[in-house]
Amino acid sequence: MAADRLSEAFDLFEVRGVVSGGFAVRGPWVSRAAVEGLKFTAVVSGRARLTTDGVEGPVELEPGDVAVLNDRSWLRIEGGSGGGPRQEIVPEADFTSARLLGGAPGTDVVVGGHVDLDPAGRALLVHSLPPLAHVRGSAAAAANLRGSLHRLFDEATGNRMGSAFAIRQHGQLLLLEVLRAYAGQAGLPPGWLRLLTEERLRPALDLIHADPGKPWGLRELAHAAAMSRTSFAERFRTVAGVPPLTYLHRWRMLLAQRALRDGDVPVAALAAELGYASASAFSTAFKREVGESPLRYRYRVRRG
Repeated sequence: MAADRLSEAFDLFEVRGVVSGGFAVRGPWVSRAAVEGLKFTAVVSGRARLTTDGVEGPVELEPGDVAVLNDRSWLRIEGGSGGGPRQEIVPEADFTSARLLGGAPGTDVVVGGHVDLDPAGRALLVHSLPPLAHVRGSAAAAANLRGSLHRLFDEATGNRMGSAFAIRQHGQLLLLEVLRAYAGQAGLPPGWLRLLTEERLRPALDLIHADPGKPWGLRELAHAAAMSRTSFAERFRTVAGVPPLTYLHRWRMLLAQRALRDGDVPVAALAAELGYASASAFSTAFKREVGESPLRYRYRVRRG
């Protein structure tokens, strides 16, 4: 199932949702931050307007909404009503204001965090999302997301034993539900995440992921999807953004990077496992894709 492939990626490529802080505030307010990579902002209660570079106009966030910023450089989020100047708010790692004001009427409660990615995870996820993904908490597909967000907030403000561990786990589940909800409610750009949602291509994708070292050809993959080779190739490219055999090659390279970082498998054995005729053929393909030889890559990532 698509969920299995998403779980596979979370396990293989160290994709983690990390909650960094939050705040609760009444009256007019604004919060600004420099950002990089993948950052998410969630509105637990109240409303807010989010602006970032490269995205036209402010995004209106309602209770349960999550915004995922993809490789932006700054964000501004504001909310509240009433007279007077806006308070400049800095998110708190310990959620102090959220503990004091979180349940009060007229309070805006916001939680923020980021997505930790290793290079392989980044290659998969960053290219699968638009500059700003707005996940609406009111959507039918987001019921579990709303629950995850409230459980996270409850742990962050409950001051109970084991809360730090619980927040880490809920941050991971929140990210999972964000991706599920976004995939279920929006037209995804071509990429890996959209490919996971494509039912007709799933049999071919399952073959690739189950046995990436097999020399899969277009005919076999198209047959698994019950499509002609031409139709299959065109549909796969439209959905994934790359041809099927390019996807197979890139998936092998992602697996190779993971193996080289975390294990001591010899290059020759890894080459055979991933379907290459020789260690030199694998090394050439790896250097073309990653920019350095397998051994140099292993040395560099382990050194620092």
